[in-house]
Order: sequence, then C-alpha cells, then structure tokens
Amino acid sequence: MRGSEFAELRAFVAVAEQGNFARAAAELRISPSTLSQTIRELEERLGVRLLNRTTRSVSITEPGQRLLSRFKPAMEEMQSAVADARNLRDRPAGTVRLQASRSASAVLVEPRLGRFFETYPDIILDLTIDDAITNIVAAGFDVSIRIGELLEQDMVAVKIGEDIRQLAVASPEYIVRHGAPQVPADLHKHRCINWRWPGRGGLYNWEFAENGRWFSVAVNGPLIVSHRDAALSAALQGVGIAFWGEYAVRPSIEAGKLVPLLEEFSPAFPGWHLCYPKQRHTSAPVRALVDFFRHG
Repeated sequence: MRGSEFAELRAFVAVAEQGNFARAAAELRISPSTLSQTIRELEERLGVRLLNRTTRSVSITEPGQRLLSRFKPAMEEMQSAVADARNLRDRPAGTVRLQASRSASAVLVEPRLGRFFETYPDIILDLTIDDAITNIVAAGFDVSIRIGELLEQDMVAVKIGEDIRQLAVASPEYIVRHGAPQVPADLHKHRCINWRWPGRGGLYNWEFAENGRWFSVAVNGPLIVSHRDAALSAALQGVGIAFWGEYAVRPSIEAGKLVPLLEEFSPAFPGWHLCYPKQRHTSAPVRALVDFFRHG
C-alpha cells in the first residue's frame, strides 16, 4: 500500500468516526477542503461511494461500513506498532495536547513547566487554557485536568494535588455596610458576584454542604463574570461576595483584605485529576506527562 493510499483510508476513517468533515479535518490537521478532495479521490479510485453528504450531515454507505469494519482494526494495529517502536527511544518525544482550566494551569502546570522541559526536552506540550468542559476525544486533546466531580466514566483519572474547597469571601468594608451571612440561605439577601461557566448557558450555583449533604444556592447580585479573577478583583473593591477556590483567596484573607464566610458549610472535595481516554495503547509522551504530574 502506497503512503497516499493509507492517507486516504485514514482520512475516511476520521470522517466516518467524527460524522463531520470539519471535526475530522481538525483531527487530521488539514483543511476541510483538502479532506473533502481526499475522500473524493478515494471514492474515485475504489469506484464506490463511501459517504453520503448533505449540507448538514455525513452518513456512511454500506460499502463504506464494510471498508471501515475491516480497515480500522488494521490501521489501529499499524499505529500501535509504530508507537511501540517509538517508545524504545531513550527519551519520550512527540506532542501532547493538554487542556486545563485557568486555575489548574496557574496552580499546577505553569509553575512546573521549567522542570518538565528539563526532564523531557523532546516533548512538545500543546497547552490549551480554557474553563469550558469539552469532550476530550472530540476536541482532540490527549489529556485534560479536571476536578473530581467533572470526571467522565470512560476516562482514566489520576489524582494530582490535594483536595480543594471553595470559600465565600467579602471585603471588610462590605461586611461593615451589609453584614455577614450566617447560613447559605442568607446569601439571597446579599450582593453576590455571579460566575458563568464558559461553554454553559446558565450561572453557576454556589455549592455548600451540611451534615454530609451537598446542596446549591442560586445567588443574585450586581455583577456577572466569565472568569473568577474578575470576581476576586470586584470583591476586593467591596462590590459584593465572591465564591472561589481557597487556594486563590487565601493570600488576600491572610493579608486582611478579604474575610472568609460560611466556612463551616464549605468542606473540601476531590481536587484536580489528570484524565485521558481508556485505550489499549497510551503513547510514551502522554505516559511521561501523567507520571511527571503524578509524582511532581
């Protein structure tokens, strides 16, 4: 099989799995127009239509399904064999696509970058910093960093770092003017700074626990932000009560600039995890990254 023929068949598998030319093109790192031309050339060479296309969808034909069922396992075996050969190198090499929230990146990734590249100089780390929760496989990531409650069942999850908790905080000036809530329900009477989770339509409900039972409170206030750095800045200026990870607000608490509220209702919960798809073969660069953050 010539290299061009394998590339055509690999492109076909990508479109069949994704059901979408744009997503498949992103996975293959080529343009959608190039991918469309590649599929046309494959169909012309084989003399059969493999995919039915409309302006909105892509479906696989019966000949396409038969080709997919026989070629995909062979392709995966070839890719696995090549990866195994690469893993015999003295040092892991290749690209790892890592997705992390801004908080996880600031706390866990960025402080370790120097040491990571000293340890693995041949790895290229493609780091996407995004608070939106996406499907790792569909988005083309190898690894994602997520808190425990957002882990997917079909993922391998490796805990990194300690458990974390979120705290409601306000400036001393705000408390002088408006008082302090004594129980979470009191937040309905206060000026709270809301956060909209990127990629989700609604506002984030603040989460608390009492007697081992978690519950959420929908708050209201004068400000809605898409990143909690802005909420923290506003809280320091007395705009209202913010709700964020203790790791982020603790320095301001210790400096006397913020006061923690409702601490007895804010227990710790499972913190950040590295998660990646379950698969028969995990590449050496991915294994190296996971081991580094697990032990580092």
